[in-house]
Amino acid sequence: MTMLVTGGAGFIGSNFIRHMLTEHPDTRIVNLDALTYAGNLENLRDVAGNPNYTFVHGDICDPGAVAAVFQNHPIETVVHFAAESHVDRSISDGSTFVRTNVLGTFTLLDCARKHGVRRFIHISTDEVYGSTREGSFAETDNLNPSSPYSSSKAASDLLARSFFITHGLPVIVTRCTNNYGPYQFPEKLIPFFTTNLLQGKKVPVYGTGRNVRDWLYVIDHCRAIDFILQHGEPGEIYNIGGGAEMTNLEITRKILELLGEDESMIEYVPDRKGHDFRYSLDFGKLRKLGWKPAYRFDDALEATVKWYVENEWWWRPLKGRSP
Repeated sequence: MTMLVTGGAGFIGSNFIRHMLTEHPDTRIVNLDALTYAGNLENLRDVAGNPNYTFVHGDICDPGAVAAVFQNHPIETVVHFAAESHVDRSISDGSTFVRTNVLGTFTLLDCARKHGVRRFIHISTDEVYGSTREGSFAETDNLNPSSPYSSSKAASDLLARSFFITHGLPVIVTRCTNNYGPYQFPEKLIPFFTTNLLQGKKVPVYGTGRNVRDWLYVIDHCRAIDFILQHGEPGEIYNIGGGAEMTNLEITRKILELLGEDESMIEYVPDRKGHDFRYSLDFGKLRKLGWKPAYRFDDALEATVKWYVENEWWWRPLKGRSP
């Protein structure tokens, strides 16, 4: 099988490529990535020489570049990670998010339709459901995004679904909770706080730090996508959760403890605009099919923090990089 992975030089995409090349060594991977500020070929240094891996530098918003990939490679499956994903950046300037997440997804879907791909996995986020104080969102719940980022992802979800309904393109939409793990760009909470502390800097906690997120180890996320590729049904939506809900302050304290620091290293800062209080997914649908997280949060967090401690060569050049 030949698989197109978009955004494969990013955090989740690079971990997924590594997972697939390890677990399915007969699969050929074509990685299409524009190498924006969060795209980094160092994420895939260890697989760059694999004969089943090919990198193509290109923008999913460019119809010609996308068409060339399908013309030059016998693509059977698409796993679409490529997206702008940082909420704070979307608040400052949402135009890039609309372009990449909406126009880019449309361009990719349209090309996949023309070339008759057998499966198209569209990777989305729990943020499209919005915030909830109680309970957990199921796949059938309405979308209620709060930020330009989550709104652009909700729009891309609807586009993907429309290509299944209108054109019969075998699309599956997945929505995951907050990912963490190795190779995550150090603007997101866990790598940002970890690398700040390693540099002797304080960690900025929004508001009271009581906002709640569910945390999903990136390796478990890759396992879930692999599972859905094999067992998921076209036209369906699957929530993917880690089953590890906690406040931002709880996460911060765990990182401080792992690095031998105390709460004097916390700096409380004004809350983010429109900051959703709690995200929570019901991923019982996927559990019933036979998937569940394999990693305990505390163990995976410890392994993640250790990775950043041991890989300063990777993150130090990225700190403070702007798009």
